[in-house]
Amino acid sequence: MTAVLIDANVLLDVMTEDARWLAWSVAAMERAADRYRLVINPIIYAEVSIRYSRIEELDAALPRTMFDREAIPYEAAFLAGKSFVAYRRRGGRKQSPLPDFFIGAHAAIAGYLLMTRDAARYRTYFPKLSLIAPG
Repeated sequence: MTAVLIDANVLLDVMTEDARWLAWSVAAMERAADRYRLVINPIIYAEVSIRYSRIEELDAALPRTMFDREAIPYEAAFLAGKSFVAYRRRGGRKQSPLPDFFIGAHAAIAGYLLMTRDAARYRTYFPKLSLIAPG
């Protein structure tokens, strides 16, 4: 594995200095940065953007020198759709694919690790995906 896709919840822990998760998120990102490229995609960027009023502020918070920005591959979009179908068959009520499906599919198709605090959903719909998550 050459990269870690960083889920928005981990980034927001750091940006908001979340009392419960800040220490874990900072330590996990520091360890990952020593070994891998850190990657975000447009879905993650959008989820984090709600905290900022200007794009320049968001870009400063997610510097390109620290986070590589990648598009979501079409193969990942296809896998996200199939994962959404499985979600609906299990009783999920959302009418369109959830952001987590695009994030998980991107990591799976690219062969990346995924750093997240939402391990349960990713393990359910992407069981072969390697996660960095709290114990």
